[in-house]
Amino acid sequence: QVQLVESGGGLVQPGGSLRLSCTASGNIHSIKDMLWFRQTPGQEREFVARIRLDGSTEYRGSVQGRFSISRDNAKNTVYLQMNNLKLEDTAVYYCNMYIRPATTTWWGDYWGQGTQVTVSS
Repeated sequence: QVQLVESGGGLVQPGGSLRLSCTASGNIHSIKDMLWFRQTPGQEREFVARIRLDGSTEYRGSVQGRFSISRDNAKNTVYLQMNNLKLEDTAVYYCNMYIRPATTTWWGDYWGQGTQVTVSS
């Protein structure tokens, strides 16, 4: 059974920083893309950042230059470094990975449970 566990959320003042982590555990053959999404109450979940297996990245426009996504393939972990946080960054952040479980030939879309990030003065 593959599971994703996130950590690192919390309360921070505007202009502050947080680092989110998400680790996949279980019997895993390989992981392709790793992504972060976020969601606020009553809104659709929205894309934040992606990192591909080759290390290439892409970001939502509003976080470009402030957020940085990275990965540690040996640890099956993705990180999201968030700097210069703004009030509008407040949301529940979810990690998402495209994973091939061990002993299978198919790929699945897996999600973490979410971690709350609150930016407030």
